[in-house]
Amino acid sequence: MATRNSYSGVVHGRIIELHSEPQLPDGEKVTLEIHTSAEAKIEALKRAAGAWKDMPGVDEWLAETYAARLSDPR
Repeated sequence: MATRNSYSGVVHGRIIELHSEPQLPDGEKVTLEIHTSAEAKIEALKRAAGAWKDMPGVDEWLAETYAARLSDPR
């Protein structure tokens, strides 16, 4: 019989440090489903945007992308 519990934590390479004790015996086999938080997605976007800081042509590319999104009838 499968039991579903939800825990939050922080990823450190291949290790996930949980914020609370999972109350499972050591060695218990589990299946992990990962959902990132909205804050994590925003931080990833900020890191990506930071990489564009000195990229030639990025301002024009962003303006073209924004204009294309505005004109898309979907």
